[in-house]
Amino acid sequence: METELDCDVLVIGGGVVGLTTAVVLAERGVRVRLWTRDPVGRTTSAVAGALWWPYRIEPEASVRAWALRSLEVYGELAARPGTTGVRMVEGVLGETAPDEVGAWAAARLPGLRGATAEEYPAGSGVWARLPLIDMSAHLPWLRERFLAAGGAVETRTVADWAEARAPVVVNCAGLGARELVPDPAVRPVRGQLVVVENPGIRTWMVSTGADGAMAYFFPQPGRLVLGGTAEEDAWSLEPDPAVAEAIVRRCAALRPEIADARVLGHRVGLRPARHTVRLERAPLPDGRLLVHNYGHGGAGVTVAWGCAEEAAGLTAGWT
Repeated sequence: METELDCDVLVIGGGVVGLTTAVVLAERGVRVRLWTRDPVGRTTSAVAGALWWPYRIEPEASVRAWALRSLEVYGELAARPGTTGVRMVEGVLGETAPDEVGAWAAARLPGLRGATAEEYPAGSGVWARLPLIDMSAHLPWLRERFLAAGGAVETRTVADWAEARAPVVVNCAGLGARELVPDPAVRPVRGQLVVVENPGIRTWMVSTGADGAMAYFFPQPGRLVLGGTAEEDAWSLEPDPAVAEAIVRRCAALRPEIADARVLGHRVGLRPARHTVRLERAPLPDGRLLVHNYGHGGAGVTVAWGCAEEAAGLTAGWT
């Protein structure tokens, strides 16, 4: 027989959304335990290129609020990049004009302007200074911040809500919510990346070619991350050599020096996509509280803090 857990809230999911939610709750004085199927270095979040920008995520109005709150937090964390993994880095959003960036974001992004032809020869683009997060540093930092606030982490897979014997359960299971809830609306969007030695590139770039194929590169400490793909309903975690070659080729078309960069590794992640983020209360049959916080697609990093604070607010009165 399952026994009650020694906590007020159990957070399920150890990616960026789950960890951030756990941090917010613990720092509010709540006794929190986090269950994660994978260690931080093997979560989907660990694979993310991690540029702050809403990508494949709805609903629009809520996303704006969540993203702006997260932008505010990342701006503060960027004061300690070596510790938090967060830096403010300039770069180009291709195929975008300044007037296509909503006023909601433009007002909070000083220095936003049209890219010059030298900065983006491929066409129109926007030059912006955005948070770029090194997930290999940020995820462990979140975990340690959570532990320092009194939280506890356990590596454990959950198959049924009955196992989660806490007064409040917060579901940040990402793609795992497809089976756990169950929610067939959660679908994988496969992303493949190539990691290369950085040939001296200090700015990021995101571009979409005439054929709709993405190309982006993000300078992270000690490496350059190249992308990418967005394959819907693809489950394979094995890197495809042909896809990797195409990624390098597309990125080299933007910055020729990338063509000769030594490949350091390959990454594949499955974005937990859904037609809309599910962030709401859903009481369990036995009267306990369940709060869902999943379906962030490729924008988990972008909205993590805003969603975490809203999810924590939904536990009010129960903790």
